[in-house]
Amino acid sequence: MLLKLRIGLPPLQANIAIFDTSNIPKLTNQLSMKILEGKVAIITGASRGIGKGIAEVFAKHGANVAFTYSSSAASAQELENQLNAMGIKSKGYQSNAADYEQAHKLIDDVLADFGTIDILINNAGITKDNLLMRMGEEDFDQVIDVNLKSVFNMTKAVQKTMLKNRAGSIINMSSVVGVKGNAGQTNYAASKAGVIGFTKSVALELGSRNIRCNAIAPGFIETEMTGKLNEDVVQGWRESIPLKRGGTPEDVANACLFLASDLSAYVTGQVMNVDGGMLT
Repeated sequence: MLLKLRIGLPPLQANIAIFDTSNIPKLTNQLSMKILEGKVAIITGASRGIGKGIAEVFAKHGANVAFTYSSSAASAQELENQLNAMGIKSKGYQSNAADYEQAHKLIDDVLADFGTIDILINNAGITKDNLLMRMGEEDFDQVIDVNLKSVFNMTKAVQKTMLKNRAGSIINMSSVVGVKGNAGQTNYAASKAGVIGFTKSVALELGSRNIRCNAIAPGFIETEMTGKLNEDVVQGWRESIPLKRGGTPEDVANACLFLASDLSAYVTGQVMNVDGGMLT
């Protein structure tokens, strides 16, 4: 069926635009389809906050979700049940991504349970903030281990599967602090800046095998942790952001969804700021 529309121009200059409306149902189906249908994703640190938001959005779009948690078994079980009720397969694993052997065992366990791995989200992270003059060596080392070494461990462990498949998307969680630094967060800034360098190097190494690697740098994201802060302080942060609000876990999850899917098939080695314009 052809639909003819007359453009609003004077009679002698009028143009006729012709649209083939038979394709409309097809286009509608493409827009409404689950863009991660049948994919298997691993998300580290997903029992709460940003990681949980990513797991929920991925499940909504058809991905089977394996996720890790450190100690909150009840929260992990609740999330596993929630995701399975959405019609996908989900399973939580208590695992420390900062431990090299545990990371490799996790990959083996996920492969045994799910058969393959298409997407890796390195999301696990901690903060131990202090001024440099007061920061102990243990606090520096622990943040580097959890935030940066875990990214090495998990990427190293998963690359064999992705190389075999000649496909994969790895998404590493950095931070605006890793881009610009922040007083009182030398350990955190160093770990998140390291994630960016690691991401770009992996993109160069694995790109020829159709394995993409990108990073996301969230700004001020409102989670359970920020909910405990003084409201006046939080509002002050909101006012300093061009969009005048804090981000949500879903904002970050939607960026992950783009980078995990074929919508970003020609995107690798990039850092996507999800910060409401904070670094603009």
